Amino acid sequence: MTKIKAAVCHEFGAPLSIEEVELRAPQAGEVEVDLEACAICFSDISYLDGGWGGDLPAVYGHEAAGRVAALGAGVTGLSIGDAVLVTLIRSCATCTPCASGVPTQCATPYDRMAGPLSMPDGSALEHGLACGAFAERAVVDQSQIARIPDTIPMDAASLLSCGVVTGVGAVVNTAKVRPGQTVVVIGAGGVGLNAIQGAAISGAARIIAIDMVPEKLEAAKEFGATDGVLATDPKPWKKVAEITGGRMADAVMVTVGSIPAFESAPRFLGSGGNMYLVGMPHSGDKATYEPVIFGAMAQGMKGTKMGDVVLKRDIPWLVDLYGQGRLKLDELVSGRWRLDQINEAIADTRSGAARRNVIVFK
Repeated sequence: MTKIKAAVCHEFGAPLSIEEVELRAPQAGEVEVDLEACAICFSDISYLDGGWGGDLPAVYGHEAAGRVAALGAGVTGLSIGDAVLVTLIRSCATCTPCASGVPTQCATPYDRMAGPLSMPDGSALEHGLACGAFAERAVVDQSQIARIPDTIPMDAASLLSCGVVTGVGAVVNTAKVRPGQTVVVIGAGGVGLNAIQGAAISGAARIIAIDMVPEKLEAAKEFGATDGVLATDPKPWKKVAEITGGRMADAVMVTVGSIPAFESAPRFLGSGGNMYLVGMPHSGDKATYEPVIFGAMAQGMKGTKMGDVVLKRDIPWLVDLYGQGRLKLDELVSGRWRLDQINEAIADTRSGAARRNVIVFK
């Protein structure tokens, strides 16, 4: 067992506590990573607020990067010191979704209370999101690891573990946006900006950002948005109709967990268009739709988790785009914080001001 510092959640809705916890050595098929950066995602906040349930105490954090510190038996393709991403995409490789090329939907259960973390007295500690990356080190399954070049700064690289693949992947992998199409992105935060980047990479003719903050609409244009519409307008869909000449959108990406955003999304759709559920509301939250409109307009609705990413396929591609200057990563990092500042970083993230706040360990 190794003693490490971690941000521990003992009570939903309460500040995290920086404590010394125990991390066991990697077992067969596992990798230990000395973490250098971990971004704060709204999924972490939803968990620590109790919005998705789970056991306590827990260590959350799942958008991370670092270097391989130890390898369990049977792990191949990695060496000590390799720069890697740590993601929540834990896949068994044998269940039907994994065998079908959809590892984000792996059907093999994982008991997070029997993971590698424990309290100093030996009591159980939830391995939050199968990562527990709000900590100095993490032990995860080898399927959750992706190698990256040494040339990418760790704070920027960590964003590839969730925010980037979720936003870009939702557009490229799930929506399969084609050149010339019109895309509306609701929410210009960390995931929304990456959905905008994905639409630009896909060749969308119009990329319309919707947000409540004018400054975020300006930022969206830096990432490829052609237009911006304030969500606070009485009827923002009418602005989209003006922009598109009445055609509306082929794809609407809802990148926030707000129920009003989900309920308004169909109004931006054109005939035959589809809305994609990218943001994650709390469990139990419900939205209301008129099925007759979806039917009459031949429209659709589809969920997407982690951008339907396949790490070995998509991470090298995204890294290459970054190297070419076609994918922005550094510009997404709005704040760098120490582990002992994590509660301040979370508060700043909640305010909506940040693109992505990153905990930097080194």
